[in-house]
Amino acid sequence: MKMLKSKLAVALMAAGLSFGVAAADITVALDADPVSMDPHEQLSGGTLQLSHMVFDPLVRFTQDFQFEPRLATKWERIDQNTFRFHLRQGVKFHSGNTMTADDVVWTFDRLKVSPDFKAIFAPFSKMVKVDDHTVDLVSAQPFPLVLQTATYIFPMDSKFYTGKTADGRDKGEIKKHGNSFASTNISGTGPFVVTQREQGIKVEFDRFDSYWDTQTKGNVDHITLVPIKENATRVAALLSGDVDIIAPVAPNDHDKVKDAKGLNLVTMSGTRLITFQLNQNTNEALRDARVRQAIVHAINNEGIVKKIMKGFATTAGQQSPAGYIGHDEALVPRYDLKKAKQLMAEAGYKDGFKITMIAPNNRYVNDAKVAQAVASMLAKINIDVELKTMPKAQYWPEYDLCAADMLMIGWHSDTEDSANFTEFLTMTRNAKTGTGQYNCGYYSNPQVDALTQAANTETDPAKRAAMLKQVEQILYKDAAFVPLHWENLAWGAKSNVNIQPIVNAMDFPYYGDLVVSE
Repeated sequence: MKMLKSKLAVALMAAGLSFGVAAADITVALDADPVSMDPHEQLSGGTLQLSHMVFDPLVRFTQDFQFEPRLATKWERIDQNTFRFHLRQGVKFHSGNTMTADDVVWTFDRLKVSPDFKAIFAPFSKMVKVDDHTVDLVSAQPFPLVLQTATYIFPMDSKFYTGKTADGRDKGEIKKHGNSFASTNISGTGPFVVTQREQGIKVEFDRFDSYWDTQTKGNVDHITLVPIKENATRVAALLSGDVDIIAPVAPNDHDKVKDAKGLNLVTMSGTRLITFQLNQNTNEALRDARVRQAIVHAINNEGIVKKIMKGFATTAGQQSPAGYIGHDEALVPRYDLKKAKQLMAEAGYKDGFKITMIAPNNRYVNDAKVAQAVASMLAKINIDVELKTMPKAQYWPEYDLCAADMLMIGWHSDTEDSANFTEFLTMTRNAKTGTGQYNCGYYSNPQVDALTQAANTETDPAKRAAMLKQVEQILYKDAAFVPLHWENLAWGAKSNVNIQPIVNAMDFPYYGDLVVSE
């Protein structure tokens, strides 16, 4: 316990936190802080959490996955390829500029060239300004997921991000893992303004005085976001009263939070899939489907969920969770060590081989422990794993280089639809369209590509479901990747901090609506 308190003290002192927290002044401890201030630099949970604090989308999901208007007040379909959005008037950016259709179009055009986001927006050919408060979003073909996609349009302050920096760089450039103007300067329309940021130490937010949503009951005036990587240290901070909210709460710590006086544990079923990619570019053995199948058969998903996740996850045998279009009940986890050894022998690798593996240690629940367990399981089929784990800020640059034979990645469907998993994780890598952006397995199957593309223009739900189910079946047969489990979500908070209404399965709480009582 002394060690935990020591780590806690260091974390809090480094963040410059005070121990007395006013009702409308809260501290949130997460496992990591945002890697950038640019909302288009990285498609990740941390980026989206930040975006919902500092920006506002055109439309956003409710807790039950309905759509509610934000910067778009209403919308309608003009024809089979055109959706019209009517924009909220009088909305101010943090810079003082007024939001207009020009900002929305500028944002869309930037999303179209973002390495991480352009695949989401690939179905759309253009966004057209109708007038200062109306835009048309035009798809090349009929597209069934327009509103889902609109939840990722967070209008940016085009005047703020236009022009040159003192050293001559474009203020609007998107630079992955680089020091750009947009990665360190921010102006949104959201409920909070970033007032101070020390990467890896803390981010300070103040309520935006000119925020358009005067109907919100949210009463938090100041938020300090502090990253505390260690699960035990994070929960100790909550138990001692030094922070108001923590996330995630590791499964081992659930009872500590539930049993503590004055604290609440809020849990929710999640749909983030935790997987390993199998890099066919760096390891010849992984090009053999029998080897990939052996790896999948060697991994005890149920054991990982039971022992490491303490039951707080759902074992996965495919990409899409139950309830998603494309989910196939027959595609279950297939742990069978005898079968795994047989497949290795059939492929000519009875004596095994060596592989490198990387995983984050502060991005997903128990990520490093899960990776260690997988490495141990692979040893039973004579695969010698060299495992390297690292913090999220160091992990993503390594992942983007596909710098290992096996790479952990978690994915929550950006559109709450199974096609999104395929578009980013298993379609053929294509730098031009953005498909396969996170496909570090370099898996490529023309049939998977064609079916997914066809599904994205099919407006008949039954036909579309059949296409996406076939995709899952092909990926399962090919062992295109290693599915582990879908994470569940858990937040801990002081009982006077009412987080239940603001959290969601997407894992980006709407802090602007947070109510703190005395």
